[in-house]
Amino acid sequence: MKLSQNSGVAIYQQIADQFKEDILTGRLKQGEYMPSIRGLAKDLKISVITTMKAYELLAQEGLITAVQGKGYYVNAQDSEMLYEQHLRKVEDSLNEAIAAASLIQMTDSELINTLQMLLNMKDTK
Repeated sequence: MKLSQNSGVAIYQQIADQFKEDILTGRLKQGEYMPSIRGLAKDLKISVITTMKAYELLAQEGLITAVQGKGYYVNAQDSEMLYEQHLRKVEDSLNEAIAAASLIQMTDSELINTLQMLLNMKDTK
């Protein structure tokens, strides 16, 4: 797990985001136990409180559940929920692209052409 002190994103949020990505892409599977809070804190050389905050965030989103005396495990993911979360990520990225294009006064058609070009490049890989 890679954390950046200079990213402007809180460490607990970076941890939660990386685990969320692992869960949503299936790298962490339903029923799989998460690393222990203390173990993860030690490995990352961060506070246990920071790690706990990241896990609480994931639990609030329904991605993991705490089991008394055992730690946290990955919840089953509803395919509709997964689709919605990925759709939200696409929308966020496209909104960032629109904002960046606006800064350089790129026209809508130039932006659409750029997206089309990138999509065509993806198909040739």
